[in-house]
Amino acid sequence: MAHFVQLLTRSTCGSCARVYQQIVPVVQAAGAKLEVVELDKQGVDPQLEMEFGDRVPVVLIDEEEFACWEVDNEELAEELAR
Repeated sequence: MAHFVQLLTRSTCGSCARVYQQIVPVVQAAGAKLEVVELDKQGVDPQLEMEFGDRVPVVLIDEEEFACWEVDNEELAEELAR
């Protein structure tokens, strides 16, 4: 079963774009699905906003927090291979 990866971002987050570019090839190579969730957009789950709003970028794998602020590509690839 393929994993579901979410990248939680904010429009004002400079690191978010960098992390997105960094993880896209790793996620694609693993055959996982990637969704970017911009927390300051209208209609976003308020629970996500409350829990992660001030510490983006955050990577969730199958709705579990995997990384915050920085992502190690090797660790991400290993986790997605499980």
